[in-house]
Amino acid sequence: MDAHATQQVAEAGSKYQDLAWMVLASPLICGAGSWFLSRRLRGLTAGFNIAGVLLSLVLGVILFGISGDHPLAATAFHWLPIPGLDLTIGLQIDRLSSLMTLVVTAVASLVMIYSTGYMHDDRSYSRFFCTLSLFVFSMLGIVLADNLMMIFVFWELVGVSSYLLIGFWHERPAAGDAAKKAFLSNRLGDFGFLLGILMVWAATGTLNLAELSAKFGANPSILGSMASIAGLLVFMGAMGKSAQFPLHVWLPDAMEGPTPVSALIHAATMVAAGVYMLCRVFFLYTAPGAWPAPLDFLGGLGAGTIIGYIGGFTALLAALIAVQQNDIKRILAYSTLSQLGYMVMAVGLGAQLGTPASGMYHLVTHAFFKAMLFLGAGSVIHACHHEQDIWKMGGLWKKMPKTFWTFVIGTAALAGLPPFSGFYSKDEVLVTALEVNPVLFVVAVVVAILTTFYMVRLVVVAFLGDARSESASHAHESPAVMTWPLLILAVPSVALAWLPLGEFIGSALGGHGHGHGAAHAAVEKYPVGILPLIENLSNGVNGALFGPFNHNALAAMMGLFAVLIGSSLAWTCYSKATSDPLPKTLGGWARLLKGRFYFDEIYSGVFVPLHDVAGAVADWIDRWIIAGLGIRGLHGSVELVGRALRLVQSGNLQTYTFLFAAGLAVVAWFTLR
Repeated sequence: MDAHATQQVAEAGSKYQDLAWMVLASPLICGAGSWFLSRRLRGLTAGFNIAGVLLSLVLGVILFGISGDHPLAATAFHWLPIPGLDLTIGLQIDRLSSLMTLVVTAVASLVMIYSTGYMHDDRSYSRFFCTLSLFVFSMLGIVLADNLMMIFVFWELVGVSSYLLIGFWHERPAAGDAAKKAFLSNRLGDFGFLLGILMVWAATGTLNLAELSAKFGANPSILGSMASIAGLLVFMGAMGKSAQFPLHVWLPDAMEGPTPVSALIHAATMVAAGVYMLCRVFFLYTAPGAWPAPLDFLGGLGAGTIIGYIGGFTALLAALIAVQQNDIKRILAYSTLSQLGYMVMAVGLGAQLGTPASGMYHLVTHAFFKAMLFLGAGSVIHACHHEQDIWKMGGLWKKMPKTFWTFVIGTAALAGLPPFSGFYSKDEVLVTALEVNPVLFVVAVVVAILTTFYMVRLVVVAFLGDARSESASHAHESPAVMTWPLLILAVPSVALAWLPLGEFIGSALGGHGHGHGAAHAAVEKYPVGILPLIENLSNGVNGALFGPFNHNALAAMMGLFAVLIGSSLAWTCYSKATSDPLPKTLGGWARLLKGRFYFDEIYSGVFVPLHDVAGAVADWIDRWIIAGLGIRGLHGSVELVGRALRLVQSGNLQTYTFLFAAGLAVVAWFTLR
């Protein structure tokens, strides 16, 4: 970068740094202000919180428009200056963070507007909106942070706010248990995340993302033999937030929270934080795979490959379980788990291609259509008087046409049917798997078949046929404040991938995204943010519709094959069914799938007793060794010596004279010996 370009970047950073801080602070200011000033005025509280997130969205659009080749760093201030570690608070505005900011604020705005209808009669209406604002603030902190320690702080704030939202109806025991389960599962992952951060700092001396990227670029082997372990420890944080096996068990239970919470946290933001973080620290996974001596038998197996297999296994596991779930929100929850596995697999395998673009691409498109599906499920639940069993629904397509058609659009996008956006982002994942790991490519195709199967099953059973319950027969369309967000979300669910989004994300991540056949998309092709997207709209549409078939016909055809097979099987099984035919066909396998492979029971039967034993041992050590022998023992010894010395203080002059003479004799003996 020449001196003139450097000066321009500095001036731009100075000009827009306040804007960046406003994007972050707006939800917090409006949320906290409404809590202290107007929480008794329900409408005003909701208005304040919605305005705060909408302001962040508008400012985020401006930042997206000016995010060009060179990141803009908002002025950081020192937090904890420690010798060898200068912890700062700072923001980094670049293509990736500005794009993710738009995703978070856009979905959050629509969810909040929707919530004014869904939560209208809830007695804790104001608390709900203020907690949502806290969550959005925390999520934006992760997105915009310029260093790992700041990411970790906001990472924990996201955990706290999600705990409050999942357990929002705390008077229900199931909601309280689900909140605790989510919190504890994430803490396990966060412990590894913190250890990974410490290892990276010990090896590099910095936690700033830009500095780390430069150091790893100059010396990819900077972590030495600990490279793979450090990468996997950092991945543990994503394993918790993005609910990857074996820490996946919290996400389905988190459906105990209000449906708008499910749409916001478990579709577009919190669960996507792990994938986004992996993209932010992707330099860790392009380093050569190395292991310490006890693990050197693993050879060149890198952390990225292991992450890819964990993601693929999670995707397959969750898709299988979703096939036999009957709760509409749990089906979508396991669908989210499966799609997150897709994203993690793509990021892990992308380490061998030098870019995680396909995983990030799927994250962006998935955020919109999965949020729409969750909000559509909320509309159904609202209309059916809080009934969530799909076998007690039916015939809703005539009574709820807007909800039905938007739900169909979301289903088509999730299944990967062209020209819906999910087809193009899923195709990128399939292409990545095909180029790197044929085994995981087969897994990805099987997951695509299962995804189509359980989503078509949901639509056919819940919306078609005749009403199977009193609540379904009296269902009606939700109010406009709940249906308009669905209609708005339907637009990106259909057409988001028609923009040259794949190429933009590829350039944002400093690599070459496939971009529907436009591999090797140059970074300089998109020198600024939103204007080139608008200017290239027509070219993007023309390339998007047929790009996957021109770029990698096998992956595109297998994606279409998966949709056809999955939808055909689902229609054959459920078009005329009044009850689920699979339990009779699959027998014990159906019970295994419905029981979610009994992971909760296994964890309760194995890890809970181990935890109790470890707690009992720790209690014994604390009680008898540390407190008893250590603290009380030392205290008792001092007390005994004190009492012995006190006996000597008799006040008798003859005794003192004798002790004085005895002391002189002892000194003389040692001196003259």
